[in-house]
Amino acid sequence: MSSLLNATFDASDEGIWPTRRRKILDWLVTETRHERFIDNILVEMCIRLLDAGVPVTRASLHFRTNHPQWIGARILWRKGLAEAEIRTFDYGVEETDQYLNSPLHEINSGASVVRRRLDEDGPQYPLYDELRADGYTDYIAWPLDHTLDKRHVVTFATDRTGGFSEDHITILADLLPALALVSEIRLKNRLARTLLETYVGPHASEQILAGATTRGSGVTVGAGILICDLRNFTAISDLWPRDDVIELLNGYFDAMSGPIEKHGGEILKFMGDGLLAIFPLTDPMACANLLRAISEAQTAVAELNHENIQKGRDPLGYGIGVHVGDVMYGNIGSRKRLDFTVIGPAVNVASRLESLTKEIKRPVLLSKAFVEMAGCKSKLENLGLFPLRGVGEPIDVYAFSGDCISPD
Repeated sequence: MSSLLNATFDASDEGIWPTRRRKILDWLVTETRHERFIDNILVEMCIRLLDAGVPVTRASLHFRTNHPQWIGARILWRKGLAEAEIRTFDYGVEETDQYLNSPLHEINSGASVVRRRLDEDGPQYPLYDELRADGYTDYIAWPLDHTLDKRHVVTFATDRTGGFSEDHITILADLLPALALVSEIRLKNRLARTLLETYVGPHASEQILAGATTRGSGVTVGAGILICDLRNFTAISDLWPRDDVIELLNGYFDAMSGPIEKHGGEILKFMGDGLLAIFPLTDPMACANLLRAISEAQTAVAELNHENIQKGRDPLGYGIGVHVGDVMYGNIGSRKRLDFTVIGPAVNVASRLESLTKEIKRPVLLSKAFVEMAGCKSKLENLGLFPLRGVGEPIDVYAFSGDCISPD
């Protein structure tokens, strides 16, 4: 791209600005289709604006997101950066003084534009003082309106003496409809991926996005299988207020899920008060990592129970069954409603072991097949053979105490 940064433009020349505006618009609409990420598009757009003589030296995009952890995200570019900075914001930020006393709040409250010449007196926001201290002279924010009145925000700032000219503002304003369209497509792509990752997990979401959407599609994989269930949940849900039950479940799932995901496990589903997770054997340390996850989850549940006792609640109990084997990993269900999960005899064994924890009062039970693959047989307590419902031969069962987190 030829640089025009050092050229001198006559604002009265009617042929310059329309031509360069047209080039940037054409690029934004027709040449960004292969770029997945809106932050990269923002960076490239700002570089092209600079090359066209529009002195943008700072730009940001502010999006509201459908994410379980964050209400929104900010993408920030400054002149000289090869990549934009991305920051996420927790739920509740919209109630803070930082947000309420900002141009973003003004835009989200219905303003069609917020502009501030930073070298002149006028209404103040704390952001203006920060920008002025960094050498900026002009700031402007516009709404980016997406489908169904979803409103986001784009901002531009410059350090040019005298701020943006009216020609600069015209070019930036003309880009807004195309930028809204391009950003909505990327945001919805990201939303689809986020929702899939949230509800079916990262690996399953990759399979689905790659086209595994037909009933029966899937693969056979070897995996360590973990099935966990909360004890006495029916009694708790009958006696406790609804909000307390939800808080308890979320705390319990946090304690269990964090270590599983940390050590490479994939949670395929939450089943009421239980969960199903696999550790694919493509990782040679899968079984050892599964044991590490259980050990850390036990510690996390113990800490949660300490908090529950302080609140006058009974401690939580749980049962975990672990087995290893081949499972069918893919789409199962009706013609119109599918579940991306695992099935097979190995899953049934893990489920029966979880049920067995209720009978023999041990919280974590492992099959001999899993223990041998994990390589720590000598460190576990062998409880002997147990018949399992629906499983042919009795299964040799081991109890896990938390001490076995590495192979012999």
